[in-house]
Amino acid sequence: MSCSDLESALDFYTGQLGFRLDLIYPADAPRVVELSGYGIRVRLERNQDSQRSTDSEWKTGRAGMQYRDLVPDRLGGRFIASHIRIPEGGPVPDYVHHHGIEFQMIYCYRGWVKVVYEDQGPPFVLEAGDCVLQPPHIRHRVLECSDQMEVIEAGSPAEHETHVDHDMELPTSEIDENRDFGGQRFVRHQSSKAKWFPGPYDGFEARDTGIGDATSGLVSVLIVRPSGPIQSAVILCEAGFVFTFVLQGSITLQQKNQSAQVFAANDAFVTSAGLPATIVDNSDNLEFLQVISKLSPH
Repeated sequence: MSCSDLESALDFYTGQLGFRLDLIYPADAPRVVELSGYGIRVRLERNQDSQRSTDSEWKTGRAGMQYRDLVPDRLGGRFIASHIRIPEGGPVPDYVHHHGIEFQMIYCYRGWVKVVYEDQGPPFVLEAGDCVLQPPHIRHRVLECSDQMEVIEAGSPAEHETHVDHDMELPTSEIDENRDFGGQRFVRHQSSKAKWFPGPYDGFEARDTGIGDATSGLVSVLIVRPSGPIQSAVILCEAGFVFTFVLQGSITLQQKNQSAQVFAANDAFVTSAGLPATIVDNSDNLEFLQVISKLSPH
């Protein structure tokens, strides 16, 4: 069924009629939901002529979370990066769910968020600077968060289904930290325990989240900061692309035949094998998140 106000329709079916939500997508701006109840299934689709207003860069998505798109073209649907926030802390109206994805990571940017994952033990808190790799179809749930909580989410493909699991209770009784989920392992990276190492560019150091090993090299995630004077550092990948989000400070990039461009905190950019970028300047307090992917950018 087609509807002009998908959010109100969803509230009506679940809150007043007693249907249960089974599927929703995309998470950042839901367009389709599937529900079940009384022996029937219902599919609701938002009218194409009732698109959300583009007056604000923030929009309300799944479970009341607010989303800001960091890669407007989404690399032709291949990749999505979202800046997600919850202004008011407390319990989050989430549910046990899983995603039909090839890759997905969450980096806690500001505040904290309490989460729980299938076979990974009791709930834990992601502090600012921590991140997780969410392998394909791992069941999980967001439980509560601080005021002004913000995370950076990156994943592929750009539009993917979120499935609700009505039967599983989290945490699970079993703990299997090395369980394989679609060829990947769950990763919890804690910044307080992480070590910095030289590279990946001259004059910079980084801490590795361990996501590269857990995805067999498909995607690596680093947090990078300057360690000394830059030496014409080049952001280059042999295949795929590099997504960069500036966490703090500023960085100045130069691409071939283009004017130098400054990126400050909350800004993001993508470079690919055919479009490398040279770091020509940066602030002393610069720190940025990089997702280095071997996924095709198209």
